[in-house]
Amino acid sequence: QIELVESGGGSVHTGGSLRLSCTVAVDIISSYCMAWFRRAPGKDREGVASIDSDGSTFYADSVKGRFTISKDNTRHTLYLQMSDLKEEDTGMYTCAAEAGLCLTDSGRHLRPDFGYWGTGTQVTVSS
Repeated sequence: QIELVESGGGSVHTGGSLRLSCTVAVDIISSYCMAWFRRAPGKDREGVASIDSDGSTFYADSVKGRFTISKDNTRHTLYLQMSDLKEEDTGMYTCAAEAGLCLTDSGRHLRPDFGYWGTGTQVTVSS
């Protein structure tokens, strides 16, 4: 089975940095679209970033220039490096995997129906 396990969350002040990791029990990182989503209390889930099998990346406008998604296939691990964190970055961050396309037809958002999901790691940013 495909299992995604996140780690690296925590509490930081505004302007700080965190690196999230997502380990995958089955070797799918090289061939699947891998992505990070987040959900803040009282808000809808938001697609944050993705990286596809060819290495192409997508970032939500809200995190461009601050977050970097990457992967290490030999370690079966997906990463999200987050810098210059803001209070609005607070939320539960979840990694996801999809055998198909990363993006919606418009190319402006991650597809909402990823096939596999982790349980999440909490990120809290305070002033």
